[in-house]
Amino acid sequence: MKRSDIVRSIQVKFKRLSVADSVAMINNISNHLADALANGDRVEIRGFGTFQTRIHAPKITTNPRTGKKIHLPSRKTILFRPSPRLIKKMNEA
Repeated sequence: MKRSDIVRSIQVKFKRLSVADSVAMINNISNHLADALANGDRVEIRGFGTFQTRIHAPKITTNPRTGKKIHLPSRKTILFRPSPRLIKKMNEA
């Protein structure tokens, strides 16, 4: 499902919203999510799941093609844990 599909489904459900309002709403939600995660906050959407950042420590690994050792710096990744309700709904579909 793409962003445009979500906009269309919002349009079907909330007929009074314009396309611009629907796009603005989705952009606003995704911007708030991104800002919170960038600040290291945990974002919980009840009935859907939890987003949080995880910091991976720096490490030295081997390049499988060349066999040379390379240094990987620390990095942040996003961890999503679905809620039990979302898992149940997914399994029933």
